[in-house]
Amino acid sequence: MHPAPSIIIFTTLSGLGYGLAAMLGLGLLDPSAVATKLAHVLALAMISGGLLASTLHLGNPQRAWRALSQWRSSWLSREGVMALATFVPLALSAWFAVIDGRYVPAVGVVGAVMCAVTVYCTGMIYASLRSIQGWNTQATPLCYLLFAAAGGLVLATAFAAIAGSSTVVPAIVGIIAVIAAWSAKHLWWIRLRTLSSLSTPETATGLSGIGRVRLFERPHINDNYLTREMGFKVARKHALKLSKLAMISGGAVPILLLVVAMLSGAGAVAVTASVLAVAFYALGVVTERWLFFAEAKHAVMNYY
Repeated sequence: MHPAPSIIIFTTLSGLGYGLAAMLGLGLLDPSAVATKLAHVLALAMISGGLLASTLHLGNPQRAWRALSQWRSSWLSREGVMALATFVPLALSAWFAVIDGRYVPAVGVVGAVMCAVTVYCTGMIYASLRSIQGWNTQATPLCYLLFAAAGGLVLATAFAAIAGSSTVVPAIVGIIAVIAAWSAKHLWWIRLRTLSSLSTPETATGLSGIGRVRLFERPHINDNYLTREMGFKVARKHALKLSKLAMISGGAVPILLLVVAMLSGAGAVAVTASVLAVAFYALGVVTERWLFFAEAKHAVMNYY
């Protein structure tokens, strides 16, 4: 599949935004701190920016609102509905924190749960596609949830350090979440790269009894939507290198930096280490999302 920058930005930004919003909703940070107020604003900005970026991939962005009407059958529509609905508790939580400097558990927990449901819907957009065998597994939304939670905890650690608060709790839980996210992704990659394709030229033509079917001539000369969007190729050796780099950048390095932030206590070292952890984690997730699309094989490409 073609790794469209708009979708990579959408899944990365919104995932980090929902993760941070969920951690704020669970009361992980001091609501009276200026840094926490900024965290609420940043979470809403990342979610909004991600959702706006996703519309850039539409043929007619002005008609994006029509996608909301298919919520009974479409995970894309469900995600859109949930994204809009989740803004209500998140905006209320932000109001209470920014204006009143207080945390309201009922609103916060509801917002955190709705963040998780929204991210799950995002993962299910891809997991529900039987035409892309590599995505068609419940491990796909699990990875999306784990990466969002890990990103939220890494961001929460950074804001705790900026506020001068203890980073021990968010850092420890964040390290566990980062390990869980990349472990799940590693298993996801193993499954993807060892899959036996259900859809082949032989199954499509019914000629498997005769022998191997090969393409004699292209169906047509010019490119079209399918070949542009679903005909992307990445060399296996490059994919393996990029996946290792993603795990190092988004996994190993942030874990080390979180340990440094946790052990250094409050101060400039903790702030620097935790902010760098966020940057490296985001870089790893962007690489992982690029590979998510670049390695996906759509069944329609058998035709080409």
